[in-house]
Amino acid sequence: MLFDRLLNRFSTDIGLDLGTGSTLMSLKNKGIVINEPSVVSVNSRTEQIVSIGREASKMLGKTPPYINAVRPLDHGVISDFEITEKMLKYFLDRIYQESFSVFPRPRVVVGVPLDITPVEKKAVEDAVLSAGAKNVLLVQNVVAAAVGAGLNIQDPAGNMIISLGSGLTEIAVLSLSGVVTYKTIPIAGDMLNTDIVQYVRDKYSLLIGDKMAESAKQKITNLFDNNEVLSMDVQGRDLLTGLPKQVHLNSIQVKEAVLVSIKKIIAEIKNTLEATPPELIADIYERGIVLSGGGALMKGIDKIISDNIQIPVTITDDPLTCTIRGISLLLENDAFLQEVKIPTSKDESLLP
Repeated sequence: MLFDRLLNRFSTDIGLDLGTGSTLMSLKNKGIVINEPSVVSVNSRTEQIVSIGREASKMLGKTPPYINAVRPLDHGVISDFEITEKMLKYFLDRIYQESFSVFPRPRVVVGVPLDITPVEKKAVEDAVLSAGAKNVLLVQNVVAAAVGAGLNIQDPAGNMIISLGSGLTEIAVLSLSGVVTYKTIPIAGDMLNTDIVQYVRDKYSLLIGDKMAESAKQKITNLFDNNEVLSMDVQGRDLLTGLPKQVHLNSIQVKEAVLVSIKKIIAEIKNTLEATPPELIADIYERGIVLSGGGALMKGIDKIISDNIQIPVTITDDPLTCTIRGISLLLENDAFLQEVKIPTSKDESLLP
């Protein structure tokens, strides 16, 4: 027992942002140590893992029939438990070998979606524990993102944050370290990629891949200023001839492709504001709204939201890592972590 307590003094807590698009991990007092795509490639003949993370991501859409490159998370929750467990074990082992040596397995603080169900919550906990964690604490992604964005959510004042992820958009108003009102919708980065794929298919009879659509979204999206037109060439398969084909795509066309989905996100922002107490609305009007997540990098997303709801909107520094940076700050402040953590499935089972 004394030896265990001695080892625990040297153990290092880990933060985990388990996203649909990327998995990020941080070490207490060391910052981000893992930032890899949430992709695993599996050989169906042997049931063996071929690659994980960045190398597996390169295989998406390019594999022979017996190798499947899969994303084991869907809309921010686990859709394939076994693959997720193996992916997490791979990342934890990498950290363990590089950082811990003989020291014990760490406690892991995991960010989870706002509307996670008890079953989904247990799946996350079981996957992290099976991968080698000592125990698991859960925090809501938007709370971690708000902390990472530098918002003082402990005050009795309204803070609004919108996390535009790959599989999920989460909109929340926070006060006194908790979520007051929120909306979550499965319209996010992946859906916008699908919108672009469908637009190019309908307009040019050209089938492009998700990666090509993602590239167009990142490079030439301009949602607000039609006077600054960006463009690029996209390649795919001509649906009429079956042959390779290239077309020129510009930012006005990309805006047209994604605008319906963007309007749905804005509508949910308005719905969230309508459900928010007036005292907190006054704070939000004064403080503005903060955007985080990869979707915040789309040019003009802040301006088109602000123009529609008449509230200032700002994009946090490095929005892709905002959530994991918030979890890292919580790891360094245990009292704050205990304040914002949510019950695990084990905790809930003990409730009367």
